[in-house]
Amino acid sequence: MFRKILTSASALAFAVAALPMAASAQDAENPTPAMWTVSDEDTTIYLFGTVHILPEGTEFMNPTITAALESSDQFVSEIDTSVIPDYDPASGTPPPPELVEIAQMQAQMAQLTTGGTLRDLMNEEQRTAYETTMQELGLPVAALDGFEPWFAAMTLMQVAFQQAGLDPSNGVERRLDHLIEGKDRAAFETVEQQMTFFDTLPLQSQLAFLTDGMEDMDAMNEMFEDMVGEWIEGDPIGLATMINEPMGEDPHLYYNLLTQRNYAWAEWIDERMDQPGTVFIAVGAGHLAGEYSVQDFLEQRGIAAERVQY
Repeated sequence: MFRKILTSASALAFAVAALPMAASAQDAENPTPAMWTVSDEDTTIYLFGTVHILPEGTEFMNPTITAALESSDQFVSEIDTSVIPDYDPASGTPPPPELVEIAQMQAQMAQLTTGGTLRDLMNEEQRTAYETTMQELGLPVAALDGFEPWFAAMTLMQVAFQQAGLDPSNGVERRLDHLIEGKDRAAFETVEQQMTFFDTLPLQSQLAFLTDGMEDMDAMNEMFEDMVGEWIEGDPIGLATMINEPMGEDPHLYYNLLTQRNYAWAEWIDERMDQPGTVFIAVGAGHLAGEYSVQDFLEQRGIAAERVQY
């Protein structure tokens, strides 16, 4: 579950409050995260795959990425992360209104309307695993009974991040935010739209999402290190194997989180190619890997994406 969030849905990663930082940094002397270009006679568009949350101290920039970013007139991301403020709960100050508004919208959207509780939706095995996970994370087992499974999955993710020492405000997009001053800014989606991708999943798909997430938590640190390692070494095939293939076990999840969004983004890129200029697009690496990637849909439109060689 957390792997899917870290590389495919940025709003739900960024919306959580800033957390204490204790995770180890990736050791990469020559970072080569994957990047592609599509171009014609007067337009160049860079496609850069990201990880929405990184261990503190992880370095991923190299001269080629820096040059591509500096040469760009426009920066495009999944959501406009610059409008989501940083917040440290340890400061003792109230969270910024923007974060309160996002949290309220998320909770309202996730209200369970089946007439029962979240645990009523589960079979005995799922319920036992869920209650055990809640207890292990220090949460009352009934705390999320009034919410849909996707919201429970996100809540468990937030707590797991906190206990692993990961900071949602420390990710690729946040780092790039500080390097694009003066550039035109655009976003493919809004925070509400990204939450809707989860909220519109069938309940059984949401339950599978929650169940898979609980299984992931048992090996969260190791899996996170492996995923960031694959990303920083520029291995989209490895990332697709780790992230997209497991998601493909549920066609609803794959469609909501990847296929429909990649199709829409490819359409945006196709239309943007009609205008001159240079664009730097930064989206979760899972969207630029595996079947039905952004590049696949661009190819269907007769647009070839070329891998940048470092």
